[in-house]
Amino acid sequence: MAKAYEKIADELREAIRAGQMRPGDKLPAETALAERHRKSVPTIREALRLLQDEGLIEKQHGRGNFVRQPRTRVLRTNLRHQWEKNRAREPERERLQTGATEHDTGLQVNDLVFSASYGEAKADRGLAEAFGVSEGASLVERVYRTRYAAETAPFALVSSYLVRDMVAVNPDLLDETKEPWPGGTQNQLLTLGIELDRIEERITARPPTPEEAEELELPPGTSVIVLRKTSYDTDDRAVEISDVTLPGDRTELLFTTPLERW
Repeated sequence: MAKAYEKIADELREAIRAGQMRPGDKLPAETALAERHRKSVPTIREALRLLQDEGLIEKQHGRGNFVRQPRTRVLRTNLRHQWEKNRAREPERERLQTGATEHDTGLQVNDLVFSASYGEAKADRGLAEAFGVSEGASLVERVYRTRYAAETAPFALVSSYLVRDMVAVNPDLLDETKEPWPGGTQNQLLTLGIELDRIEERITARPPTPEEAEELELPPGTSVIVLRKTSYDTDDRAVEISDVTLPGDRTELLFTTPLERW
């Protein structure tokens, strides 16, 4: 038998899903809900906690509980990599029209707010082994954030690494003011004469760190999807590695694998 707070949560959940309470609407005060359901305030708080954990409502300090605005969904497929490769050799005017985030969300360039910061990093053991360089070798670390202009949280947390000695021949690849770069990383590598042969993605899931949960504005109990993307060139060298942290409540991953015919 369902507990009292579960029944209250069911009723509120149904009202939200039926559109009786819309995104941005304020829920009745806890005391008012307690009177309506003839239950204690702690019982009401348990019901509200369930809805918060599901991402249906959010508690705003000093203001009360509100129906949470649904966030823009992201569909990330493995077909995006060939799309990016095809786009890398397009004229600049074509590359300026759209990027990977627009591809994944259906939004337009003017809908997005983008930021990039470049810095120097030292290769740890994992990055050194992947790049085939010595531990402590100099890397270019690029940190990217992109969000929908109508929202405050980014779609993902992205850190991208390049071997500094490999890319320094083109000073533009060390300059964050050149971002957003039309055509993205594949076009940047093309300026060095590098063509990608394949992209490997390793995916895991885990609870977020407090910092990740705050920046991604995750509901309590939401996991993050952690993706390490390694790009290999036609000489089988790892030429770019990205660590991408994706919010589990708004990201869908789709992989299509063509199979050889018998």
